[in-house]
Amino acid sequence: MNLEQLLLRAPHGVASLLRIIFYHLLGMKIGSRNRWEGGGRCRRVSQIQIGDYNAFTQGCWLWPIDAPFSGIRIRIGNGNYFNRNLMVDACGYVEIGDGNMFGPDVYIADSNHTYGGGVAPHRLPMDVGKVRIGNNCWIGAHAIILKDVNLGDGCVVGAGAVVTRGFPAGSVVAGVPAKLIRENQDASS
Repeated sequence: MNLEQLLLRAPHGVASLLRIIFYHLLGMKIGSRNRWEGGGRCRRVSQIQIGDYNAFTQGCWLWPIDAPFSGIRIRIGNGNYFNRNLMVDACGYVEIGDGNMFGPDVYIADSNHTYGGGVAPHRLPMDVGKVRIGNNCWIGAHAIILKDVNLGDGCVVGAGAVVTRGFPAGSVVAGVPAKLIRENQDASS
């Protein structure tokens, strides 16, 4: 590594380390060798568990509902890459496995607002579910993954897809709403 690279990378590495230490001191369960760039936010960090070797780029938000809870609402495995402006919005439970890659501007939510009866949606209870993303999945840019979706290992979600239901391991899905495009025979790799 030359001097220029060292001088450009060192401040970001120090800021990442300080951010991780800060979240850990506030109660986040976070493993080793993670990288966390700035611009994003977390709340209720004691409800978040993160494994090892994850990379969170600029503007990633991990957002459990702002309510007391003694358990985990967001669980992230090992070796994931989260591109810029990812948001994980959890009222119930979101689980992300190992070795996944997320494109920019991905949104994951485990709940929906309810509506009706002439009452403002923010005054009504949330319809809470779960989201599970397996291992070695690739989630394309601007994809949206909604409540009660379970993606098996090795799934590929096309850019801009809105995933409203689960798909088995090795599925390649795209569209609004997302539909099965083909089955990937190499899902186990």
